Amino acid sequence: MIPFKKLTILLSIACSVLAAPEGAREKDWWEIGNFYQVYPRSFMDSDGDGVGDLKGISEKVGYLKEIGMDGVWLSPIFDSPMADFGYDISNFTKVFPQFGDLSSIDELVAEFNKKDMKLILDFVPNHTSDQCEWFKKSIQRDPEYNDYYIWHPGKPNPDGGRNLPPTNWVSAFRSSAWEWNEERGEYYLHQFLAQQPDLNYRNPKVVETMKNVLRFWLSKGINGFRIDAVPYLFEVGPDANGNYPDEIETHACSDPLSQCYLYHDYTQNRPETFEMVTEWRATLEEFKQKNGGPTRVLMVEAYAPLTKVIQIYGQNGQLNGAQIPFNFEFLNNLGAVSNARDFKDVIDNYLSTIPEGATPNWVQGNHDQHRSASRLGPQKADAVNMLLQVLPGAAVTYYGEELAMEDVFVPWSRTVDPQACTTDPNIFHAKSRDPARTPMIWTSQKNAGFSSSNYTWLPTGPDYRKNNVEVQRSQRGSHLNIFKKLTQLRKQDILMYGTYDSYLANDDVLVIKREIENNRTLIAVLNLGFTEQVVNLNLNDRDWKVPERMEVATASVNAGMFERQPVVTSEVYVSAGVGVVLDYQVGRQIPEPRGDDPGLYE
Repeated sequence: MIPFKKLTILLSIACSVLAAPEGAREKDWWEIGNFYQVYPRSFMDSDGDGVGDLKGISEKVGYLKEIGMDGVWLSPIFDSPMADFGYDISNFTKVFPQFGDLSSIDELVAEFNKKDMKLILDFVPNHTSDQCEWFKKSIQRDPEYNDYYIWHPGKPNPDGGRNLPPTNWVSAFRSSAWEWNEERGEYYLHQFLAQQPDLNYRNPKVVETMKNVLRFWLSKGINGFRIDAVPYLFEVGPDANGNYPDEIETHACSDPLSQCYLYHDYTQNRPETFEMVTEWRATLEEFKQKNGGPTRVLMVEAYAPLTKVIQIYGQNGQLNGAQIPFNFEFLNNLGAVSNARDFKDVIDNYLSTIPEGATPNWVQGNHDQHRSASRLGPQKADAVNMLLQVLPGAAVTYYGEELAMEDVFVPWSRTVDPQACTTDPNIFHAKSRDPARTPMIWTSQKNAGFSSSNYTWLPTGPDYRKNNVEVQRSQRGSHLNIFKKLTQLRKQDILMYGTYDSYLANDDVLVIKREIENNRTLIAVLNLGFTEQVVNLNLNDRDWKVPERMEVATASVNAGMFERQPVVTSEVYVSAGVGVVLDYQVGRQIPEPRGDDPGLYE
C-alpha cells in the first residue's frame, strides 16, 4: 500500500476549515490543489472583438469557484506580436493590449482573492520576441545587451559567401535553430520560431533580469508561475574557441529538420537548467519571507524523460525546485487503445519514481495536446476525470475538460497555429494545436456565449447549442455536475489525507481505494477498457476489508447509477469506459438496492 504523502493544505469547506487528522500536519494549499488552465484567447470575450480577454476571465471567476478550483493559471497575457500567440514576448511586465492592461490584472487578482483562489501566470523564460527591446539592442551590440542572446558568426563557407550555421541544431518548429541577422552579421539561436530568439542564461544579467520579472508579478498579487519550455533553457557552453558541437544523428525519422532526427544532449535538459529552477524557487521563497502571504508555487512544463522531470523537484536531495513539475506521463504514454493495465503501469511507475516526500501531480490535457475526450475516447471522459481526482496529489484540468469538450475541426483556411502553418494543407492536421484551443462553450447563444463578434479567432464547436455549461448545469447527471461532485469530494479529508492503494480487477478495470482512519472508504471502479465488466470487490489480492454495500458518490453519465444509490460490492457493473466512485462511512446505514429510480435515494 502506498500511503498518501503527509504534506499540507488549508481548505475551507462550507465556511468551515477541515483540520488534519490527528498525527498528520495540515497540507499547504497547493499540495492537493485543483488547478485549471485558462487559455485567455478562448475563455471569454468581454468586448466583442472575437478574442478572449482578462475582463472576460474576471466575469467567470464565479464559475471557476463553482467547479472547485484552488488555483488558475493563464497562458501568456504579456505584450507580444503574437507570432506564437503570446509565447513570443516583447515586454514581460506589460499586458497585451487586446487582453487588457495592468489594471485588468489588478481587478482579476481582486476577484480571485474574493473567492479564495490563487492566480498563476505563465512565465516564458527561454526566449523573447525578436521585437523585444533587449533583442533590438543586442543586434546593435549595445554593451548592456550585447550577449543577452546567443550569437555566433557561423562556420566558414567553403563555397564562399555568407558563413554557414554554427551547428546542425534544429528548432522545435522544423527548421535550423540558427537564424542569420544581417545587421549584426551573426547567427542567433532560436529553439522555437525564428521570431523567438533564445536568451543567454550564462549571462548573470539575464538571470537577474528574469528574476525581477518574477518579483514584479509577485508584487501584483500573483501566487505562482507555470514555467514554459524549461528543458530548452540552457545549451552546452562554447569551447575555448567559442564554438558549439553538432548533435548526434539518431535517424529516428527521415527529416533532418525535425527534432526526432537528432539526439538533444547538447540543447535540452542540461544540468544547469535544474539549478536555475532552484534559483527561481528561492526567489519566490524570498518574496514570501519579506511580504508574508501564502506559498507561491512553481509549476514546470517539461516534455522530457521521467528521470529528468523528477530532477525539477530539487537538487542535492532537497525538494528545493518546483513544487509541481508537470507529470506528462498520461499525455506521453496513453492513447485511444490504452486499457486499465496501461493506466496502472503509468501510475505505479510515476509514484515509485518521484522523490520521497514530493507531491505527485496529474495532467490530462493542455493547449499543446489533443483534448482528453478526443485522445482517449469521449466515453472515458468521466472516468478519466474521476481518476485525476481520486489519485493522491495535485490535479491539473484544461479548460472545458469538465464538460468533456472534444477537439473541433479547424480547416486549413482557419488554421493559425504556427506549428501547423509551417507545414502544408496535406499534413497540417497532424501538427495543428488549434482544435484543442477553440472557444469555451458557455451557452446556446451565438458563438456559444463566448463572444458577440461575427468572427471569432477560432471557430466554435458545432454542437454547442445542445452541449454547453448552461445545459450541463441543468442536467443532474451531466459531465459538469459529476466533475463538481468530484472536486467537492477532493476537499474532504478522505482524499486529502487518506491512504491510497489500487489493483487491476482485469485488463479493463482499475480499482482504487482511498481510506482514512478505518472509518471512511472511497473506492473508484474505473473501466478504462473496451468491454463491459462485473467486478466483485471482495475478490482481490490486497486484503481489503470491503463493506457488503456501499453507496454511489458519483458515476459516469452513462453508468445507469445515481448519487446515493446502494451498490452490492460483490457485483459492481461497469460498462466500457464507465467509472463509479463508491462511498462508505462507518455508522451510516446503507439500505438494500431498491431499483434504478434516483428518486428512491433522495
